[in-house]
Amino acid sequence: MKITDIRATTVMMPLEAPLRHSNGAHWGKFVRTIIEVETDEGIIGYGEMGGGGESAEAAFAGLKSYLLGHDPFQLEELRFKICNPTASLYNNRTQLHAAVEFACLDIMGKKLGLPVHQLLGGKVRDEVKFASYLFYRLPNEQTGEGEVRTIEQLVAHCTELKEKHGFHVHKLKGGVFHPDYELACYKALAEAFPEDRLRYDPNAALSVEDSIRFGQAIEGLNNDYFEDPTWGLNGMRRVRSMVRIPTATNTVVVNFEQLAANILDPAIDVVLLDTTFWGGIRQCIKAAGVCETFQLGIAVHSSGELGIQLATMLHLGAVVPNLAFAADAHYHHLQDDILVGGKMKYVNGAISVPEGPGLGIEVNLDKVREYAEMYKEFGGYPYDRDPSRPDWFPLVPNDRWADHRR
Repeated sequence: MKITDIRATTVMMPLEAPLRHSNGAHWGKFVRTIIEVETDEGIIGYGEMGGGGESAEAAFAGLKSYLLGHDPFQLEELRFKICNPTASLYNNRTQLHAAVEFACLDIMGKKLGLPVHQLLGGKVRDEVKFASYLFYRLPNEQTGEGEVRTIEQLVAHCTELKEKHGFHVHKLKGGVFHPDYELACYKALAEAFPEDRLRYDPNAALSVEDSIRFGQAIEGLNNDYFEDPTWGLNGMRRVRSMVRIPTATNTVVVNFEQLAANILDPAIDVVLLDTTFWGGIRQCIKAAGVCETFQLGIAVHSSGELGIQLATMLHLGAVVPNLAFAADAHYHHLQDDILVGGKMKYVNGAISVPEGPGLGIEVNLDKVREYAEMYKEFGGYPYDRDPSRPDWFPLVPNDRWADHRR
């Protein structure tokens, strides 16, 4: 079997409301690039990639000469064709490779009539549990609804998500307001949901000293872990030495060299694996195996997925035995999806692992065209800017917080 074509289409998916984070915002819409990898046997595999509000179509077009004629079953050869570590010093293609690997695994499963989890060693669980992903949100531009700014709004939003989807773990994405205010928000969540687990992630916006102060203030709560309070392995190592909560990251351990450095001199207790950031599902499984050997925890990170990437997260979660934490997902913030039948369903805070051939999902090409037209109409946006603060830009560590009073 040979690859005969690769096509990339950028889509824009509306969110319930703009999602704020320490580095800017998702401006009420996700921009994702959907790829179709076609073979000489007529089998088409699908992949997906983000891009911080921007299209990746041109980058995928640049891969065409590498991919035409390639056998989609030759995944290690594919990795070195696209991500040779020396060549990647000049053109880092890790996330592009991930999307192509998704599509190749989809093709392989469809060819063999097997779900991807069977190609990856077989599943050890039938469903993957998820955490609610709580963001501070700006009001929806059209309806004026959906704002999350006050403590009351945050608790009400979490209550709604728990009632609708059954979440038992709640993650607060912080780094937007002053740490003292976000500490009050976090404590309010703990008080409102005393039997549920919590995690806090300010996207490395805090200084080491503020991270220690915040972490010590929440030590007695029902925490999963303390995710990326500050930047860098050494900063996280200093926090870890002073706070009795497991540390976690999706920013400073995202490749095997960083993982090795962390094992030799520990700074991170829980590594959040991302099927895009690490370069594919198989890379994540390799990393999970290293973590299992050295008894580091793992979780699954969300980089703003639609249904294709969500399927890769589910297959990953199905096959790694040491996944002891609920996964993250932005998915419940979406208004729609590009899958036939619409969005996948949460049941008691979990989503079932797809059992159909390949990724086990069916892409609705009419939806792809619909949301591709939306992208053409509105264009991209700068992920690292906040539309409510046009002159602001992020510092690390930050000291210019948004005003929670307005």
